[in-house]
Order: sequence, then structure tokens, then C-alpha cells
Amino acid sequence: MDLKGKRIILSSHSPRRQELLRGLGIEFQVDAGTSFVETCPPTVPHRQIPALMAEGKSRGFHRPLAADEILITSDTLVLCGEEVLGKPRDAADASRMLHLLSGRTHEVITAVSLRDAHRTETFQDTAEVSFKELTDSEIDYYIRHFRPFDKAGAYGIQEWIGYIGIERISGSFYTIMGFPVHLVYAHLLPFLQ
Repeated sequence: MDLKGKRIILSSHSPRRQELLRGLGIEFQVDAGTSFVETCPPTVPHRQIPALMAEGKSRGFHRPLAADEILITSDTLVLCGEEVLGKPRDAADASRMLHLLSGRTHEVITAVSLRDAHRTETFQDTAEVSFKELTDSEIDYYIRHFRPFDKAGAYGIQEWIGYIGIERISGSFYTIMGFPVHLVYAHLLPFLQ
């Protein structure tokens, strides 16, 4: 992808987001320095939380952007019914989340914020994921071997639990991974004009 002299900064330590952005053929640097604290008022509708978090991470970036820089921030939320599932605190919390997702369909909402020295654009995408009924031993095995403590909803679709447990998805696989690359590409093009 021709960046036309622009420099891309991905503000994320997520190896998945880095891998997906690299897959677009985009050269970028990783700089996740931010002063933003990831909290929001309980009155915020659940489906608006990822956009607020992505924008907050962007506004909280630790330094001003140069004229040729484009900052990318992102946030993913798992919504099961009306319960927001963030990153699990520990193995017991991960087990609770996976038992909640077992045999049900839930939503994964990922928002991305693009910002340069002149403008900010935030967009999001939603996908649905349906899990089979997971056994206690499957959940325990996954948590013990894959330690999904850095993943919203306590799972990664691209890992073992996704291989054996996901029966159906509706929407973008990459949105579920936490970075809707098709939308990132489309929304990045106008920033390169």
C-alpha cells in the first residue's frame, strides 16, 4: 500500500492487531504510550463503549502527532446478552466467561479510531459468534494451555477453543480477532489523499 509519505503508528501491544495490519502491506511503528484510563460511565450504552475507548486511547496518546503521522487505536468488546465481557482478571473469571458463552450466541464489537494532525475518524463493526456447549474439561484445558487473560471474553477465535467450539460466525472474522482490516483499509485511504 502506498502511504504517500505518511507514517503509520499503531497504538497497540496486541500481536494480533500488529499481524493483521502487517497483512495489509502497511509499514508501521508500534507506540502504545497513552495517558488514557479505560473507564466509562455506567450510563454509556454497551454498544458505544468500544468507540469511546478507541477515541480515548487516541486522545490520550502521549505526544502530539507530526504532520505526516496517522495514529491507529482500537478496542474490542464482547457482549453476551447485556453483560459486557472484558479481559478476565484470572482463571476463575475466564472460566466464568467461557461458561456464560457456552451454547450461546454473542456479539463482538470492535472500534477503530484513525487520527492525524487535522482530523479523527472512528468506526466500528459487529460480528456474532455462536459457541457449542463447552464441557468443563474443554474450558479448563483451554485456560490452562492458552491463558487467555489478554483477550476480551476470555477467548481468541484463532486459538484451540475457536477450532473446537465455534459453530457459526456472522460478520468479519477479523472483527472478532479485534481488528476489522477491511474497514481499516477503506477508512485509511482518504487519510492518504
